[in-house]
Amino acid sequence: MPELPEVEALARFLDDRGRGRVVERAEVATFSALKTYDPPLDALQGRTFEGAGRRGKYLCLSFEGGLYLVLHLARGGWVQWRDQLSTGRAKAGKGPLALRVRFEDGAGFDVTEMGTEKRLAAWVVRAPEEVEGVARLGPDPLAPGFDAAALGALLAGRPGNLKSVLTDQSVLAGVGNAYSDEALHTARLSPFKPAGKLSEDEVGRLHQALVDVLRDAVDRSAGLPASGLKSEKKSGLRVHGRTGEPCPVCGDTIRQVAFATKSLQYCPTCQTGGKPLADRRLSRLLK
Repeated sequence: MPELPEVEALARFLDDRGRGRVVERAEVATFSALKTYDPPLDALQGRTFEGAGRRGKYLCLSFEGGLYLVLHLARGGWVQWRDQLSTGRAKAGKGPLALRVRFEDGAGFDVTEMGTEKRLAAWVVRAPEEVEGVARLGPDPLAPGFDAAALGALLAGRPGNLKSVLTDQSVLAGVGNAYSDEALHTARLSPFKPAGKLSEDEVGRLHQALVDVLRDAVDRSAGLPASGLKSEKKSGLRVHGRTGEPCPVCGDTIRQVAFATKSLQYCPTCQTGGKPLADRRLSRLLK
């Protein structure tokens, strides 16, 4: 799933490529992806693309006259830019195409979603906050003023473990499965440690780890085309998605805890005092 760094890079890429171009047409191919009807998607036709930004994991594209196309790419979504986009109309069907925006000079982008989940969502709104998910976002970990004290205030007394709290978008915007694994490893904290019971030192380590991991990923993605962001993300991860490989810090074997639809990765030596965590999915199968 695209997280804060990838969505930030996508926003910068689309801002650089698309700003100032005029929309020739905007079409939907997967009707379930479009969550609004007023204004309609074709209200973007004839409007100048004024820029792109990000709210958490939401991509916010602004157009002349105060309209926004807000995208949540979910797990399998992506944006594919073409300097010369297909002249064909977007057709509803079983393919990955969800939306198409074509500019008057022939350039444009397709919004696609691979897989069968079909959770990608798009809204045409007059302000990003009209999207419920945007309105309930917690603070951005890279925002000015979000320091260790601010993180500590968010976590103080909060129920749940660190992994679940860090990936709750109403608590902290933009951090998902991959970068929460990376930050917890860097901070030397167990993913199952109670979020509301961190010491001041642990809060400080976690804050620094979040900022460092996310800024590093944003910096590595800067200037890359949209087509190169997924591979860059994967290559930069140290523990997430690397089950069975040696930890780059201590050499211990990276382990996994699997759930129904996702998993987390961690290093026992760095994060859990050398003790492997129970893989709950495997434990249920052995009963």
